[in-house]
Amino acid sequence: MTLVECNAIRCEAMQWTAILGASGIGKSTLLRVLAGLPTHWQFKGDIRASDGNPLSGRVAMMAQQDLLLPWADLIENVTLGARMRGERVDTEYVLEIIDRVGLADHMHKRPTQLSGGQRQRVALARTLMENRPLVLLDEPFSALDTRTRSQMQDLAAELLEGCTVLMVTHDPAEATRMGHRVLWLNSSGIEDIPLPDSKPPRAVDDAEALMMQGQLLRRLREES
Repeated sequence: MTLVECNAIRCEAMQWTAILGASGIGKSTLLRVLAGLPTHWQFKGDIRASDGNPLSGRVAMMAQQDLLLPWADLIENVTLGARMRGERVDTEYVLEIIDRVGLADHMHKRPTQLSGGQRQRVALARTLMENRPLVLLDEPFSALDTRTRSQMQDLAAELLEGCTVLMVTHDPAEATRMGHRVLWLNSSGIEDIPLPDSKPPRAVDDAEALMMQGQLLRRLREES
């Protein structure tokens, strides 16, 4: 078990913070700590929201694996959280979300009938349905082709407007397009890296973002 001590790290409310660093450095584990899930780390520190209230019940997390129920169809997987809590399902909103992630023609299919990219979009739709103020995304667009990825990035930015989002990614391009800032993880700790002042999601050809992307990629290659 690894002991981890965190100093003061502030993730601004209602902004996207991209978490970047070499493979195996602990990015996914950090999200699990924030979500209150078990890890192989022993965490020493405090996790607090700016309003002073506990995070419990206010977090939605999308893991690297889609974690879909194999016996449930697409609609049942998307509405899983609400159904498990015994809440009323807003059918109209569910159908809207499914349509906007491009899966309206697959609503009654089970996970084995879907491609990897489609399954990831189901998991994204399920996370968007949770309507939580803190959203943790672990490589949420990694299985998507380039065009679909940019579309889902735009959709997530739109629907998570006003939420505090922490997104783990291995992709400097994604970090610079979606983040207000980057938390860089390495063996020495966590470094805060500001990104261009333009509002995410930035244009795919934004000059400042492309320059920052190159700097982050160079550093990622050096550390790897």
